[in-house]
Formats: sequence, structure tokens, C-alpha cells
Amino acid sequence: MQIVITEDRGPVRHLILNRPEKRNAMNAEMILALAEAIEYAANDPEVRVVVLRGEGAMFSSGVDFASFLPLIEDPSQLRGFRRPMIESWNLVEEMTKPTIAQIHGACIGGALELALACDLRTISDSAIVGLPETRVGLIPDVGGSSRLPSIVGLGRAKEMIMASKMINGTEAERIGLANRVAPAEELDAATDQLVAELLACAPIAVGLSKRVIDAAAKPALASTLEQEVAAQQLCANSADFGEGVSALSEKRDPNFSGT
Repeated sequence: MQIVITEDRGPVRHLILNRPEKRNAMNAEMILALAEAIEYAANDPEVRVVVLRGEGAMFSSGVDFASFLPLIEDPSQLRGFRRPMIESWNLVEEMTKPTIAQIHGACIGGALELALACDLRTISDSAIVGLPETRVGLIPDVGGSSRLPSIVGLGRAKEMIMASKMINGTEAERIGLANRVAPAEELDAATDQLVAELLACAPIAVGLSKRVIDAAAKPALASTLEQEVAAQQLCANSADFGEGVSALSEKRDPNFSGT
């Protein structure tokens, strides 16, 4: 079974996370397969729009919980673990083709960071999205802390990240996190409509305008992405991270030290 499915609809390439039995949780195999699929899409001259979506009940529950466990024993592994994700998520943002995240069910943690790297997002009204990393003693470090403020504003970004606030699709569209919201059964059509609007425009102009807009909105992105991983290393070395992971595995509220 392919863990990432590639589906071409004319000039539109859909990349589909295909681990539904695990809520499309991103393990190492999926991350590497997705990285390869994103690179192929970026370099394929026949592709004009890229859509990312999930198979089954949700977009993705985020990074597979089991992937966090080695970091407790050896936080120095953080940069190596993070590298393929950040490089691929960055390529989603940097390719001169519009990218769309089609979100249903849930889109959490690293999965939402992938969606934030996309140019546009469509969402079902019942979907749940959020960056709950602070609940396990970490921060969003694959671009979430850097990209969310430019999309929803500083105050809302701080609330979502610092308080691990989860929101539904209707709220996501209201605050600008999503471009289109629709009932789950109409989400495919909403995405297709947005794709059609993009395809009606000149592809070179679309790609260049994307790059100029991103440069204007996020001029310090490279610096803040580095700050994310530096801060994450401090978090991973703290007792709070171990407590957060233990609480998550034991399905209880964490008891953070605050030191």
C-alpha cells in the first residue's frame, strides 16, 4: 500500500496522506514519501496546482507519537528528525505553483504546520485544527510558530500556540486561517472551485506573485525557523517534555514544573 498517493487531475496534482488506520499520523516513512512526492510535483512542468489532503477520517493527527519517544532519551536527535519535514514543508511554500491544503476531520500539530506552509486552505466546517505542542512541553517547530502569526495575526497566533487552543473549521475561516469553509460533503467541490479560479490565471504571474507576497509577509522566516529549533532543543532538554509525553501516553493532564 502506498503511504502517499499521487493522483493527477489534469494539471492538478493531489498528494494524499494514506495511513488512515493510524489517523494519517506522520511517521518517518510517510515524511520521506511525502518529501519525494512534493519534490516531484514542484519539478513537474505539467503540474500547475498541488492539493494536499488525507485519506479516511481526517487530514492528519500530526507527527506519530512514537517518534517523540527517542527525543526524550537524546534531544540531540531533534535537528536530524526535523530536517526532512522542514525542508519539504518549505518547498511547499517556495515552489512557484499554488499549493492548497484540503482539511477535513482534524489537522493537528505538524500536519497543521504543513497546511500553514500551503498558500491556501479549504476546510470542512466540522474539522478541528490546532497546534497543541505546549501541552507536551514543546513548541511548534516545523514552521508553525513562524507562519501562523502572518496568517491569523499575532494575538490569535499566541492564543493558539501558547494555550494550545483548538478551533473548528468555521472559526478557522473566520480568523483567516482557511480561505474557504464548507460542509464535509461539499469540501471537494469547494476545493475544485478554488483550483478553477487559480487555473484561470496566468501560471507565471501566479507563481511570481506568490514569491513576492511571501517575501513581503515573512521577510525574517529563515531566522525564525532557526529560532524555532533552538527553542525546541531547550524544551526537549527540560523535565516538562518528559512529563508532557508521559501524561499524553497515560491519558492524563500533565503536571508541569514551570522551571
